[in-house]
Amino acid sequence: MTMADSSVRQRLQKTKSPSSPQQLSSQPDGVEDQSSRVISLLDVLRVIITLIGVSCALSYYLTSGASLFWNYQPWFANTAQIVQWWAGPLQLTPDQLALYNGTDPKKPIYLAINGTIFDVTEGRHTYGPGGSYEVFAGRDATRAFVTGCFLEDRTGDLRGAEDIYIPIDDPAEDISSGARKTRAEKERREARKRVLQEVNKWEAFYRNHKKYFEVGKLVGVPEYTGDPPKLCDSAQKGRPKRKNMKKARDADEAPGKPVH
Repeated sequence: MTMADSSVRQRLQKTKSPSSPQQLSSQPDGVEDQSSRVISLLDVLRVIITLIGVSCALSYYLTSGASLFWNYQPWFANTAQIVQWWAGPLQLTPDQLALYNGTDPKKPIYLAINGTIFDVTEGRHTYGPGGSYEVFAGRDATRAFVTGCFLEDRTGDLRGAEDIYIPIDDPAEDISSGARKTRAEKERREARKRVLQEVNKWEAFYRNHKKYFEVGKLVGVPEYTGDPPKLCDSAQKGRPKRKNMKKARDADEAPGKPVH
């Protein structure tokens, strides 16, 4: 072996092996160390399942065993609501609506308010035969929701329902006819707004109820003509009296009365 061959072999060995600690430290840590820091899909699923289990356990404990889902009842958990959703919204005439009054146990119970039909079958003990609100079943009794006259006002005709909020005039009141007329017009406008607020309140009650749900609209309702319905006796007696209102106002304005 010549001296030239020996020197070449030594140079090759030096280039193959790291010559310093810096070169050694620059080497990658290794595939195993990098892969050990990756979170797998299975780990994510385990965490989600654990959180769901803890949530259900807390809900069961805090609701005294009443619910595993914090009393939340999604619409898709109601079989009847799923069937109705699949079939699409109904359009019933008043005569057709009357067939769903609870007398046929094979049919659901419907009621309408403000032209919207709701399924109240889950409240059969209340809206079915013998129930405290059976008068509403199979009808649009919007007026009764305002006046409280369940038997007399089972209709959607709201004409004149605002009278329940308008005070009864005091004949002895010292006021000009012009001022009386202006006041009456203002009070009627405000009373009609209160009627609509009351109707909207009840419609929202059924729409947001956990057990009741909307199924369609009432169609073919004849136009309400002729004289508007009169208030029933109980509603008429419940109207505010202007004389009493004046006494209460005078008492509030009396000297020495604390201001709230």
